[in-house]
Amino acid sequence: MSVFAFPNCVKVSTVFITLLFLQSVQAQGNFTGIDQQLASAQKSFGGNVAVMIYANDKMVYQKSLGKEFNVKTQVPIGASSQWLTAALVMTYVDQGKVSLDDKVGKYIPIFNTYMKGFITLRDCLAQLTGIKADPSRNINHFRNKKYASLEEEVADFAAKREIESNPSLLFRYSNVGYSIAARIIEIVARRSFEQLMQEKITRPLMMRNTSFSSFNAPDPSFGAVSTASDYMNFLQMILNKGIFNGKRILSEQSVAEMETLHTTPDMIRYAPPIMKEQAYGFGEWILKTDTEGKASVMASPGFEGTWPLIDRCHHYACIFVTRGNLKEEPMDIYSEIKKTIDAQLPGNCK
Repeated sequence: MSVFAFPNCVKVSTVFITLLFLQSVQAQGNFTGIDQQLASAQKSFGGNVAVMIYANDKMVYQKSLGKEFNVKTQVPIGASSQWLTAALVMTYVDQGKVSLDDKVGKYIPIFNTYMKGFITLRDCLAQLTGIKADPSRNINHFRNKKYASLEEEVADFAAKREIESNPSLLFRYSNVGYSIAARIIEIVARRSFEQLMQEKITRPLMMRNTSFSSFNAPDPSFGAVSTASDYMNFLQMILNKGIFNGKRILSEQSVAEMETLHTTPDMIRYAPPIMKEQAYGFGEWILKTDTEGKASVMASPGFEGTWPLIDRCHHYACIFVTRGNLKEEPMDIYSEIKKTIDAQLPGNCK
């Protein structure tokens, strides 16, 4: 079976060139085990899956299964949106235009009115605002909220949501913190969240098929659409500690801050079941740490079936994109495939 599903009208020469490219991509390691795992799990992925692995400054594996589904197929990426939003906010930290310790009330006075102004930008990115959130099982509820703008949505959080705990103490997985953080950046830059995302993240990273566009308020937590190819550019930047194609997008310090553990299991109040035992950074879950306690494996799974991952011990980035809901079974499959990848790309962490 061909790696990609080509229309019948594609010329033989094009197919031949593509096959040569794919042979070159897969020649960097013996990934036939992954081919077999993907084929066996195709039904669990809803019939569609695209996988990319980047290591040693090159793409070492690329595979797509499914009719008219490949690494350039645009799909909703759900919670994987948070990694992008966190990176956008950190570009403004790098520029000195905001500080992680800035209080929300400094930028959005209505939070002071309702005694919530002391929440910090750091609390927002770590999902530690203390503001009442809907349980993670109601994830669709987040997206179904109809606000005309982030300004309207965030004002609603200030006026109508209760404080359930002091900031920095308890983790509640929701859209609250990321919408507040995105609104602060809108106020600072005096432009819309979508414009800023294009200017600072998607355009510099050549993510031409990635967007947060919406007829209503953009959803910085769950609302992006992207492709495996686009998101891999973002992962390359993170893996290279802020640099993409020789250009610095984020400071190394900001990347490290995003990978700092901000939670412990006892702090978790709401979280997706598949992540309830993991720590959270900024926009990413910390799946593993090294002997010094530094993050070594990070991921940002989306409920729609996207699973981007960075492994610093084995020095690679990978992404799985499917079309459908992410359930525990595919997560187990991803974990098994990761073991196969690790065997081909030896690490050096203790």
